[in-house]
Amino acid sequence: MKFIEDLYDLYKNHLTGDEEDAIIIIEGVMQDFSQKDLVGFISGLSEKEKHEMVGLYLYEKFRLKAAEEGIGTTRNNDDQEDDGQILH
Repeated sequence: MKFIEDLYDLYKNHLTGDEEDAIIIIEGVMQDFSQKDLVGFISGLSEKEKHEMVGLYLYEKFRLKAAEEGIGTTRNNDDQEDDGQILH
């Protein structure tokens, strides 16, 4: 996707390799998007890209809901430490 390629080229010399780099950059870009910009951006995506975008959004929301409910955390009474370890 050209937008991502251009954005990456703009920031690649400032990246540390941390996942938070991408989050900070994307959040900054999204703050400047108006509703019209967002609709235009989405309409310019291919059907496959739209499907991937919605799929990733739904995945992330589902994952966050499971985390909120404590799904995947250790809850056994015989655990040596109660550190809230996430099981994958």
